[in-house]
Amino acid sequence: MSRGFVKEDDQEETPLVPPRAEVPNGITNYITQNGMDELLAEKQALINEKSAIEAATEQEKRIASNFIQAKIYMLEDRIATAKIVALNEQPKDEVRFGATVTLKIGNSSKFQTYQIVGVDEADIAKKKISFISPVAKILIGKKVGEQAILKLAKENRVFEVKEIRYY
Repeated sequence: MSRGFVKEDDQEETPLVPPRAEVPNGITNYITQNGMDELLAEKQALINEKSAIEAATEQEKRIASNFIQAKIYMLEDRIATAKIVALNEQPKDEVRFGATVTLKIGNSSKFQTYQIVGVDEADIAKKKISFISPVAKILIGKKVGEQAILKLAKENRVFEVKEIRYY
């Protein structure tokens, strides 16, 4: 049927779902087991939310359901492309994916600790940085005592690896 014969009230907008963190083309979607567990829990929470939708009208319920379903599809795609990295198989003396790295940054006397994780796990508030971030890229392959230099517009920031752990 032509859209010209559909009542205006019957029109439903396609839900706009904010995109997930981007994994660049050609880059493997690495993830820790913990990250995969979080994605699976997020999917289950969305499924539960979808089944518990309460709305004033059938149209509102459909719109809410479609929005959640779109989020589930995006999440399922991310889960399907994820490659879990076994942290116990990483070299213990070298910074690799999944490493928790303690750093001395610049001239600061305080140390900072970050874990290098997948794009869906990255959360700076939790001290987790994506493996595709500039800082993670310069740290990969470094060993305790080695320095990595991040070239910024007006300066170079020096990161000295103080400790490497996998857990």
